[in-house]
Amino acid sequence: MKSLWILALMAVCQLAALAADASGTWKASLETPNGTMENTFTLKVDGDKLTGTVTMGQMGDAPISEGKVDGDNVSFAVVREFNGNQFRINYKGKVSGDEMKLNGEVVGMDRTFEMTAKRAK
Repeated sequence: MKSLWILALMAVCQLAALAADASGTWKASLETPNGTMENTFTLKVDGDKLTGTVTMGQMGDAPISEGKVDGDNVSFAVVREFNGNQFRINYKGKVSGDEMKLNGEVVGMDRTFEMTAKRAK
């Protein structure tokens, strides 16, 4: 019985080691009605916590909040200001190697979008 627990613990540790690392700088483009917007995500993982910043085109940097990591899955929020109005974007995504697929939702505006970010080298 004791050896079964040891094997189970080893399996869990191996799965955790295989989880993708979201830490680093990621770049993505998003097509908007006003043209292409370049996005840079600078992320840091500490356990299951995700912190960092997002740079959206000429809007500059904004800190992420509520960042979480669960295996290959990430989620976080960004609050931005544009023309004196604040808006929140909720992101959910999945990391696979040097690629991160993200879904974004602009809260209260019924707008969603998808983007693929590539790890900057």
